[in-house]
Amino acid sequence: MASVQNDECLTTGVTCMAGRKQIAGKKPLPLPDKRGPRTTKRGDQVAEVIKGWITDGKLRPGVRLSKEAELQQMFNVSRGSMRDALKALEVQGLVSLSTGPDGGATITRVPLARAFLAMQNFLFFESTSLEDIYAVRRVLEPLVAAGAVEHLSDADLEALERSVDVCEPFAAGHEDALDQRHEDIHFHDVLAMANPNAFLRCLCQIINQMLHSLVIVAGNVTQQDYQAFGRKTVVAHRAILDAAKRRDVEAVGQLMAAHIEEAEMQLRKVHAALQQKLVVDSDLGLHAGRRGAP
Repeated sequence: MASVQNDECLTTGVTCMAGRKQIAGKKPLPLPDKRGPRTTKRGDQVAEVIKGWITDGKLRPGVRLSKEAELQQMFNVSRGSMRDALKALEVQGLVSLSTGPDGGATITRVPLARAFLAMQNFLFFESTSLEDIYAVRRVLEPLVAAGAVEHLSDADLEALERSVDVCEPFAAGHEDALDQRHEDIHFHDVLAMANPNAFLRCLCQIINQMLHSLVIVAGNVTQQDYQAFGRKTVVAHRAILDAAKRRDVEAVGQLMAAHIEEAEMQLRKVHAALQQKLVVDSDLGLHAGRRGAP
């Protein structure tokens, strides 16, 4: 765990990792005044204070908070309120919690899966269709691909090449064909990750995750239908990759625009639709990384 400078420890109440000594000053930290017709719970108030420390840059990803008992004393709250605060921060993706002798709360970057979960659960009640997604994708994908070209590393180009290679020998089995379609989406993720615009990158990756997790097709779609879809996708991806290797920004944007139009047409042919479901943490493996969990 990254250590925190002494002045930051005094300001935020974080325990310095060098020796984990108790912070000087025993007066409990003040909590926000939330008086009103509906008083904010103590746990929520504590969570707001910790989020304020993150906002101010006093807590960065990798920094470990004090032990739970120390935090209780620091905020002068009950054990239950402190646990509520940490759980609320975990649900928001701002901390990871681990158990055991070395357990505790660690500041984390909010994972993309958490952002996807929040958006998808919001869209569940909005009757979003595959057509709606592709209306946005037609605009964003050419932008994210063209913007990535100048930033693609040799490793990125190799990853794009591998993605095309995986999909080129057209699979005979239904499950293999589905795996290849997921690899098709990974091709777009590699391009998105190379784009320096974090907001654009995030939007495109969330859309890709929706396509990966929620697109379903009619039960009567044949293997030949999947293979036809796969062949057209491989041709498009190969052309985009070749243009990216030449660092031809304009060509990449144009090829991607044509590819997204074609992909939507192919999905219509296989009667694809967006599955309406509430996404849960286990769908995205968000609990898999919790250390010490039973």
